[in-house]
Amino acid sequence: MSLFSQRPFSERTANWLQQSGLHPLLARLYAARGLQTPDELSLDLKQLLSPTELKNCISTASLLADILERKEPMLIVADYDCDGATACAVGLRGLRMLGDPETPIQFLVPNRFTMGYGLTPEVVELAAEQNPKPKYLITVDNGIASEAGVDRARELGMEVIVTDHHLPGDRVPKATAIVNPNQAGCSFPSKALAGVGVMFYLLVALRAELRQRGKFTNETQPKVENLLDLVALGTVADVAQLDRNNRVLVSNGLKRIRAGISQSGIQALFQAAARDPRKANTFDLGFAIGPRLNAAGRLADMTLGIRLLLTDSTDEAMTLAQELDRINRERRVIETGMQEAALAHLAEDQLAGTMAQRTSICLWNPEWHQGVVGIVASRLKERFNRPAIVFAPDGNTGEELRGSGRSLTGFHLRDALDLVSKREPGLILKFGGHAMAAGLTIRKSDFEKFDACFQEVANSLLTDELLERRHTHDGTLEVSELTPEIGDLLAEEIWGQGFPQPVFYGEFEIAQQSLMKEKHLRLMLLPVGAASGNKPITGVWFNRTQSLPAKAKLAYRLVTDRYQGQARVQLMIEAHDESAETSR
Repeated sequence: MSLFSQRPFSERTANWLQQSGLHPLLARLYAARGLQTPDELSLDLKQLLSPTELKNCISTASLLADILERKEPMLIVADYDCDGATACAVGLRGLRMLGDPETPIQFLVPNRFTMGYGLTPEVVELAAEQNPKPKYLITVDNGIASEAGVDRARELGMEVIVTDHHLPGDRVPKATAIVNPNQAGCSFPSKALAGVGVMFYLLVALRAELRQRGKFTNETQPKVENLLDLVALGTVADVAQLDRNNRVLVSNGLKRIRAGISQSGIQALFQAAARDPRKANTFDLGFAIGPRLNAAGRLADMTLGIRLLLTDSTDEAMTLAQELDRINRERRVIETGMQEAALAHLAEDQLAGTMAQRTSICLWNPEWHQGVVGIVASRLKERFNRPAIVFAPDGNTGEELRGSGRSLTGFHLRDALDLVSKREPGLILKFGGHAMAAGLTIRKSDFEKFDACFQEVANSLLTDELLERRHTHDGTLEVSELTPEIGDLLAEEIWGQGFPQPVFYGEFEIAQQSLMKEKHLRLMLLPVGAASGNKPITGVWFNRTQSLPAKAKLAYRLVTDRYQGQARVQLMIEAHDESAETSR
């Protein structure tokens, strides 16, 4: 049974926020998300934390200024997800903006299927073959675990600057410089910067350094803030915690998209996704734009996505965005097949009675695609409320499995894998990640052993309380608040990981229900207590086919749907409180 509870908030704080001019509903929602004073409402760029607190940021900016002055060749080594792609585009655009046009700056993104993740020795050797051979390699969204790659770069006469945000292991590589808010000794107050955020901070520091050297003045300096649309996309798509500093970055990036002054590639992605950039919000970035960019890295080559983010040609951008849209549709087909196979396997476990005893899920299949395992793990985690790791063959020797895992709040996945590796040295060939998501490689022959060991760790760390599905909501809305205007008000705000999108709770009469496309429940809802004559409100529950009783208590998101110029309120159903029926 799921537990439903209202997110607590201070009435006093909510009143204070409301008195500052904030809408009463937003005042309540913000108070419930930890805002204390009206001062915290401002998301102006001036509120950004200073780069001086980010360890090595100023000294690395000075090094980059020297490199630009000497016009030495550089190469950015990207990661193959949305954060890595946007970080690469921000780095390339920013360095070209701040440096001399003659300075050779290239990029390279590893093929996830043949080279794996990060700055591996193989990637370094490929980098050394570029023309001109780079003197400096700059990693974005990777590198903190790349000891062997950094050593190989040195052997080949190249220096490495690591920019990353992932958690470091026991040892860090012997790089020329490391900028990472999560490295030891870094006092930067926000540990939640995504890889693209770290790169942006380095550019801000570099611009200040070049200004100090007299290259330009406050009036003539390049506007690196023009790259904030890319920073917003990478931050949201990487599910980074939206603390105030990240909300400042995302808010200012969204302003550029809404104003129609974003990069050509982002505009083209909005068009391909049939979304209106003038009403762009974090939901669009996380669920429409980000997945289309990620599709390139999952099924093909993220070079395609980075090219899209680098082009200033509207025509080229549209061509590339349409290709990414096609790849994303292909990804959905593959994902659906993998998910059905996974659910069939777990159904057998349920019949055998073993599923109920499991506190974790580990699966692999020789037919599965390694580019999609993370999404399937996420779907299984959501469905069963268990940490899930899904593996696929590595595609090289066929003797190794590459897995991607997703976790529950309270179960730190990377730390759990670290515990497995300490208990069974050599069982995990390599791993990395953070609390909610991680990747790893094991031998195919060791799958059962890994499954058992991971299950033991999960059993020791997961409590009944953590495994109980909980739905936290923001209370009820009055019937007068169920309007398109409130939907628009909520859509304009910056919601995301750590600053969750509002979910409300209410009791409804189900006037009508039917299936859409045989897999989504479409509802006509009347709020209990509404005046007679009120029109039913449309509700949609994605991936639900089971019908609801005549009256039900539901958790929902409120959105505004526009069709043929008409704005209508719509409820996106998240959960059904069945305990309300059983307790009657």
